[in-house]
Amino acid sequence: MLLVYENRTDGIVAEWKKTVHFPPHLHEAIEVLYVTDGNIELGVGQELYHMDEGDFAIVFPNVIHHYQVFGKKENKVIYLYLDPTLFPSYYKELQIYSPKNPVVKKEQVHPDVVNAIKYLAGITEGNPMLIQAYVQMILAHVFAEMPMVDKSTVGSDDLIYNAVEYVAKNFREKISLEKMAYDLCVSRYVLSRMFAKTFHCNFSKYVNGVRLNYAVAALENTMDSITNICLDCGFESQRTFNRVFKDRYKITPREYRKRRGLINKSVVVNDRGGEEVSGMRH
Repeated sequence: MLLVYENRTDGIVAEWKKTVHFPPHLHEAIEVLYVTDGNIELGVGQELYHMDEGDFAIVFPNVIHHYQVFGKKENKVIYLYLDPTLFPSYYKELQIYSPKNPVVKKEQVHPDVVNAIKYLAGITEGNPMLIQAYVQMILAHVFAEMPMVDKSTVGSDDLIYNAVEYVAKNFREKISLEKMAYDLCVSRYVLSRMFAKTFHCNFSKYVNGVRLNYAVAALENTMDSITNICLDCGFESQRTFNRVFKDRYKITPREYRKRRGLINKSVVVNDRGGEEVSGMRH
């Protein structure tokens, strides 16, 4: 499940899905994107990058990023989530640097990169060594062709990072803007302005968005009861959970689970070189 801060280190996960508005978040995985239809906006730090069909992007570990969709045409994007510990020859650079511009336009994307991404997105099982080789090929092109900058200079400041991390670690609890401001040693006014400017919503809506992201992943990938999911997400009551859920998705959690049907699956290549089936993340 993709939280606003998550330790994504379960190997190599490939997903082919429609992109929707998704709030600023970060995780420890390398995230690769390739747009196969439509267009999206990738936000990294406080910059917004437009991506069209055929464009490629990469987000390094622990870099704040988000997605927005403005066009009416439906989009489809291949996502790869890569555990950086599986690639020791690049591990140090992945922790220190980040691409100056994370997006490569279609005309500049090397055909080998496109072929590697499509191979990784299309497999249900395969040779682990071959899979590793394709990922290594992608990273080799990234470091050879994309200018790098120190990761600490990428767009966001410490307050944004701390806010993202704080909510991700505490969303299951009863948290308030006042308590968060106190814990982060900033004024309530500064924190409120930061949420409005960076996340384009107020504190309450942002926290509920994090809770809903967790809830949707649980509805899709577990058989937990809706009551347990509600409480585990930090909602005070199932009535509030249903209301907030319906405001976003226009249906109840129960209807959402029924429509989704079977749990989605994706192939994971683990750090032991074997394969396993994993619930697909949002």
